[in-house]
Amino acid sequence: MSNPTLQAVRGMNDILPDEAQLWLWFEDTVREWLESYGYRNIRMPLVEPTALFKRAIGEVTDIVEKEMYSFEDGLNGDHLTLRPEGTASCVRAVLQHNLLYNAPQRLWYAGAMFRHERPQKGRYRQFHQIGVESLGFAGPDIDAEQILMCARLWKELGIRDVGLQINTLGDVASRQRHREKLITYFEQHTALLDADATRRLHTNPLRILDSKNPAMQDIIAGAPRLMDELDAEAIAHFEAVKAILDQHGVAYEINPRLVRGLDYYNRTVFEWVTTRLGAQGTICAGGRYDGLIEQIGGKAAPACGFAMGIERLLALLQEDGMKNPLVPLDVYLVHQGDAASKLASTVAEQLRDADLKVVLHCGGGSFKSQMKKADSSGALCAVIIGDDEAQAGQATLKLLREGGEQVRVATADLQQKIRELNLSRG
Repeated sequence: MSNPTLQAVRGMNDILPDEAQLWLWFEDTVREWLESYGYRNIRMPLVEPTALFKRAIGEVTDIVEKEMYSFEDGLNGDHLTLRPEGTASCVRAVLQHNLLYNAPQRLWYAGAMFRHERPQKGRYRQFHQIGVESLGFAGPDIDAEQILMCARLWKELGIRDVGLQINTLGDVASRQRHREKLITYFEQHTALLDADATRRLHTNPLRILDSKNPAMQDIIAGAPRLMDELDAEAIAHFEAVKAILDQHGVAYEINPRLVRGLDYYNRTVFEWVTTRLGAQGTICAGGRYDGLIEQIGGKAAPACGFAMGIERLLALLQEDGMKNPLVPLDVYLVHQGDAASKLASTVAEQLRDADLKVVLHCGGGSFKSQMKKADSSGALCAVIIGDDEAQAGQATLKLLREGGEQVRVATADLQQKIRELNLSRG
């Protein structure tokens, strides 16, 4: 009896070479975009102490209660978790290495995150995010800058049908007043609350406002508004953010029910939403989290950030007809015979020294079969070496596009000839 074929864990997907080319193109585009705003890359471990996320995200959030991949380290008994999001890890790294000492930071990271939930379109158990964090900036200008950054990226990527929703959560005192009023209000309507809302009522009532349950929308619409509890400073901050967005012509909708799912947010919160990915329409979300640095154990400092889902953004690009880009291959090197093979290996390295992208045929085969592979490779030309060419120190250069012109040249002149024929992209 043969062993069954092993497959990837459900919700953790392979990214095959054709599709990976689109990922590489996207990552290059994003890196240039972030560098144009002065953001620097930081890289954190995939695994962190479980206590970090309990302290940062909140023990009564869905992520901590139901979605984290947590385990006990068999070596020393530590409680560890595969990171479910990047902000807490980034702040931990900044504090551990004292990066905020007299130096505000603009940072970005990219990589895999993990949540144990039911896979669906645009939502997986292993998913990938680009995260952006600005640490040590208190003013509304950095909130607005991050939103403007996103607007620029959508334009550069050609992503359409994306709308901006913004809100303010105020500060700790106003949120506490609002929380007490929410509990009192929902306690008067307990018969209309679903199981999730009932569970959250006394622990995280703000999340009830984010419920998508159609049966609860009327009661949610009548709930006390956080906006009515805001103090003057928080209102002024929000008005300043809106003024900057207005100045740059960035359209937005104020959504008073936008609360974000994590406990550490305050003041400005925002989401970029599309109608083209079903229920998972948020492609980018973030906001201000001024209390998190102190909450994790550092000296109090302001902070603001956002994250975007790579899978969701690529799904939008593919829906718009974007094809997976081909590797820009310059040369496919065809050869047959012992002397030809030795020379072909040398020629391939020489062409790569000249910054040409070269595939050297491996595995033998007739000239005919090799030429078929050369043609299907997408290369702009084939360099062909047989034993006769090898003895003469020559090669045949054949265009694989534009009519198939063919010329025999000395191997020492190949690079120059390729340049002359305008075949190189280098």
